[in-house]
Amino acid sequence: MLYSSTFITMALANLFTVSSFGAFFLFPLYILNHGGSRSDIGIIMGIFALSAVLCRPWISNMVDRIGRKKNYTIGCIIISILPITYLLFQGNLHNFYFPLLFVRVLHGVGLAICFTSAFTYIADIVPLERLNEGIGMFGVTGLIGMAVGPIIAETIIRKFGFSIFFLVTGGMGTLGLLLHIHLPESYARSSRESSQSFFSVLLRGKTLTVALLALLFGFGLSAFIGFASPFAREQDIAFISLYYISYSGAAVLTRFFGGRFADKIGEDRIIPYALILTGGGLLTMTLLGGNVILVLSGLISGCGHGFLFPCLNALAIRDETIDIRGKITGIFTGGIDARVFVGSVILGYIGEWAGFRTLFFAAGLALFIGFGVYRFRVMNGRWLVSGEQVAAIEVEKS
Repeated sequence: MLYSSTFITMALANLFTVSSFGAFFLFPLYILNHGGSRSDIGIIMGIFALSAVLCRPWISNMVDRIGRKKNYTIGCIIISILPITYLLFQGNLHNFYFPLLFVRVLHGVGLAICFTSAFTYIADIVPLERLNEGIGMFGVTGLIGMAVGPIIAETIIRKFGFSIFFLVTGGMGTLGLLLHIHLPESYARSSRESSQSFFSVLLRGKTLTVALLALLFGFGLSAFIGFASPFAREQDIAFISLYYISYSGAAVLTRFFGGRFADKIGEDRIIPYALILTGGGLLTMTLLGGNVILVLSGLISGCGHGFLFPCLNALAIRDETIDIRGKITGIFTGGIDARVFVGSVILGYIGEWAGFRTLFFAAGLALFIGFGVYRFRVMNGRWLVSGEQVAAIEVEKS
């Protein structure tokens, strides 16, 4: 059964933790309000993702060693506490720049733990023949969270300021913690240790290809996360959250109607179109001048995202043994986070030097490069054996 009470409860917990994360899409406004620049936005938003990347091998091993649920609990505790620490920072940004970077690092670790353990947990409990649908529908709560979080954030910031904003985001993480705490563990560690390390799994052809696509996807995603709100503000658009609503709304509708379709025809046939859609939506932002383009861009990119994330995740996990799923999920989500960091820094400087339109052009171009990579490596058969085939080869050798 796909939609069990365990699945639904974990999805609701994910809704609150991602809402807390999504609310921080408006954190660039805090940076600007405290005297920061566009390049400061890139660095401060990007360091969050960098910490999530650097800790991924450790987190992925933890998920495969001590269990998915235990790790999710640890992540939720961090997500609950860290937003409160932002209350300590007052005055000009450069008076607390390095302490803020340290807090952003810890915050990124907490989110990395939550994402890696949650998606691995779901991969354990959904039927294999409905993997795209299961991952996609679980991700719906995350997409809703990415829309609801900025709406809540914008409303609170306007009416009450950033102090209440930090308290509310901490409360969201606490709700995620309380919701999932009674759930059973999805993975019982066997007495026999897996012989495959994080880096040996990473260097396999299929995993490496998916990681590369995730890197390019993350580069584009960094524009959505860090630069849509200040660009919309520069254009004097009153309701900035329209972008996040349309983006997440399109992605949610895509998941509802596209999950079973992807399972039926195969994620490998969906991915190239998803890359084009996501990139096309980002390129549309180069025309931004009002609400129509803002909504249109969000709809196009959101539709692509709605297919791309679960299809890449399903492609990475399919045919792999349960004892390395944490590592594979860590590689996939870490690939996205890695490029979000690189993208945030690079795009921040592009925005500083050439403006937001050039920034979004570069972000969209990354997805079209991903399409070229996919055609070259996958459609031409340039990827290596799956996990099951690796295991079979090892048995034959022994």
